Amino acid sequence: MQKFFTILGGMGTEATESYIHLLNERTPTHKDQDYLNYILVNHATVPDRTDYIVDPDHHQSPLVPLAEDVRQQSQLGPQFFALPCNTAHYFYDQLQALTDIPILHMPNLAIAAIAKKFPQAKRVGLIATEGTLKDRIYEVAIQAAGYQFVMPTPTIAKETMTLIYDDVKAQNWVDADLYHHILQQMVEDLHCDVVILGCTEISVAEERAGHANFPVIDAQGELVDESIRLALAARKQ
Repeated sequence: MQKFFTILGGMGTEATESYIHLLNERTPTHKDQDYLNYILVNHATVPDRTDYIVDPDHHQSPLVPLAEDVRQQSQLGPQFFALPCNTAHYFYDQLQALTDIPILHMPNLAIAAIAKKFPQAKRVGLIATEGTLKDRIYEVAIQAAGYQFVMPTPTIAKETMTLIYDDVKAQNWVDADLYHHILQQMVEDLHCDVVILGCTEISVAEERAGHANFPVIDAQGELVDESIRLALAARKQ
């Protein structure tokens, strides 16, 4: 297969399925051959990213299997890698150092989209896993881009973890009321001009329940759009 990209997925599988669904849905097609060429690595047994970031002394590192995937897939020569797991970007620099093939950086894509979609935004909130909040990947980049970063309250963070782990990961179910309540608190109580959906399980909630007119940037959606842009551009080369 020529002119393809590799998706480093399975973190979690439902979130990866959401990425694939959006990828296929947004790709302009009229026949089978218009769809994109890609390899999906659904590595479901990669250890939990948040568990390791929060307590590395008692949990297995996800870096080892992710590094193996990058090395293996690099031998096949994809044009780029997509990594549809925000928390896994904790290992981004280490993974990119293993290959000359570019790995798309989902958090950076999401932050870059703010200026395009919400040009008046000043206060940028984030809902994500405990691991993503702890590793500050979004926080540092949001501030570097000139925005005021808004951390969710402990209550919102706990509700978000319930949505991610108890609902989507454990049951493949989205509590739409909980998702909308989280967004409402971020916008109305914490006065966010825009909220970044910084976990692909939250992107599952967004796909199934919608954001009820609250201002959001879906990081996974931005990754999908960039994947399509690069893949279609490569076809023309």
